[in-house]
Amino acid sequence: MLTDYLPLAIILLLATGLGFLVVLLGALFGPRRPSRRKSAPYESGMVPYGPGTRRLSIRFYLVAVLFILFDIETVFFLPWAVVFNQLGWFALIEMLVFIAILLIGFIYVWKKGALEWE
Repeated sequence: MLTDYLPLAIILLLATGLGFLVVLLGALFGPRRPSRRKSAPYESGMVPYGPGTRRLSIRFYLVAVLFILFDIETVFFLPWAVVFNQLGWFALIEMLVFIAILLIGFIYVWKKGALEWE
């Protein structure tokens, strides 16, 4: 049974090895002419002011993670819609349960104030 995953493991190892190889070759043979101007942060052609790294509110990350979470879960609607006629009422009930769980999670996040922008 594990032999079914052997091609996937080989592709994963080859892709990882190729990624490391490309980064290593770039580091070894790439041009190295650092200067102060090249090391400065690029701000759309404008002279940057202040530090290049600033502390961001955790809200940015929280909203991003919540967006990804709910966005990925909605991807499950497409395969369900494709086979809905074959599965019948069972598929409808299962999808209603899935949507109810998503709705409960969304309401929980909303009540906690994670979607408020200040």
